[in-house]
Formats: sequence, structure tokens, C-alpha cells
Amino acid sequence: MTAAQNATEALLHGRAWTFGRDVDTDLIIPARYLNMKTAAELAQHVMEDADPTFAGRVKPGDIVVAKENFGSGSSREHAPLALKGAGVSVVIAKSFARIFYRNALNTGLPILVAPEAVDGISEADELTVDLATGKIEDLTTGKTFQAQPLPAFVRELVDAGGLLPYLKKREGAK
Repeated sequence: MTAAQNATEALLHGRAWTFGRDVDTDLIIPARYLNMKTAAELAQHVMEDADPTFAGRVKPGDIVVAKENFGSGSSREHAPLALKGAGVSVVIAKSFARIFYRNALNTGLPILVAPEAVDGISEADELTVDLATGKIEDLTTGKTFQAQPLPAFVRELVDAGGLLPYLKKREGAK
């Protein structure tokens, strides 16, 4: 079970990977890889055009931190799937493109809006994130930041692995 799938039971913990503003879906997963179907395949090329070393160095639980308008561009679900497949546990940004925001939650990738955290976190800082409270702790600097917490329903959706697994689980419970 990934950190993102176990979000309501434990804090997320990982190393920060920082990116600038307007990181679009083509930077997250270049269009030349859209013929790949699985998150594991996509993960091999995630952020390749933004940081060619990212896919080989990101570890399960790591956290992407970005400035404004993360996930702009096309509406492909491949982008959050590639991040999730690479083991990214949460994306923290100043703001998200609306379609990416929805696709991330639909695929089970938690995202938090936290402008002050983005300004205060540096590359490779060790972080803990509590999705239920929105508390972000930078263990490297000792600073604490507050994001808007994910509502319980959204945490359930993320814990289930996304919208489709959530609906299947819910239907099975009836």
C-alpha cells in the first residue's frame, strides 16, 4: 500500500522535489509517452523534460512542491497517474489547473494548496504532511505550514485509489 493509499491512517513523509510555475501536463508526462497504459510505465518518464533525473531518483513517499498553476495544459489523466506511479505521495502547490486538480483526485493522488509552504520549502527538505489536518512540517528547517485539509470524503476517495475504486468499493458495500 502506498503512502497516498494509506493517507488517513498515517502521516505522509518524504523528500521535497521543487518545481516552478506553470508546470504543464506535457512537462509532467511528455505527449510522446501517452501510448503507455500503466502508471508504472508512465512513471519511468515522469517529469523527464523538466528534470531528466527525476524518474530515476524519486522515491516512494516523496513530495512534489510547485508554484502556481501546476498541471496546466491538456486534460490528460496520464499526468497524475505518472506522478502516482513514481511513488509521489502528495503534490503541494500555490495553485493547480482545475482539470489537473480533478484528475488528481479521480486517480487517487492527493493535492494540497499551500502558498506559504511552497515559499518556505526547499529542494530535498524532509517533510511530513497530514491530509486530515492540512499540517505540513518541514523537518529540515523546523517550520510548520497550514494547508486547507482534505475533506473526509476526498480522503476516502484517495485511500480507495481514486474515483472508480471508491465507487466499486461503495457498490460492494450495499
